[in-house]
Amino acid sequence: MATPTTTPGAGPGRRIGLREKNKMRTRKAIRDAAMRLFAEQGYAQTTVEQIAREAEVSHTTFFRYFASKEQVVLADDLEQAREEALAAIPPGLGHFDLLRRLVTDLFRVGAADEWVDNADRMRLIQAEPALRTAYQIESDRAISELTDFFADYTGRSSDDLRLRVFIAAAGGVMFHFAESDDLDGDDLLATLLEAIDLLERGLPL
Repeated sequence: MATPTTTPGAGPGRRIGLREKNKMRTRKAIRDAAMRLFAEQGYAQTTVEQIAREAEVSHTTFFRYFASKEQVVLADDLEQAREEALAAIPPGLGHFDLLRRLVTDLFRVGAADEWVDNADRMRLIQAEPALRTAYQIESDRAISELTDFFADYTGRSSDDLRLRVFIAAAGGVMFHFAESDDLDGDDLLATLLEAIDLLERGLPL
């Protein structure tokens, strides 16, 4: 019987069954095992085989859940939750109010997930060149998807120069503060929203 859950990646209010719960437990076991090994012997020195052994799963099972060691760290389970957040945004918002709504809702989706909100995970991404490069690629993809969303919402072309400049400016500011070690939780969200206010006011000093 499906029951309400707050399991990371499940999304608020979503009901899941036993099979999906078991999949989530296996993914968590692999991640936990990987993070223990990364802390003990380093990211570069840790192999997929070692992670699978530590998690007590087969090599085949590992690849059923993650495409690579890199994706153990980078991947999350929030695609559906993000899509639901986007779908819940009402029509008719101006571009800055739309940005505020997106930042607030997507921030809360991530903050509610123990893996995305894991400080050790982000420190590892920032410390390992291979992960940092891959994370930047993921960030670029997210900005591209955000551009498409804004284009659809506002009725503009995704190639519109004004739209691209707006997204580039906003995205750069958001990622700059999101990667800061000095801010987290509500303080980070408040800073992001304040940064949007400054952008809207023309960046006064």
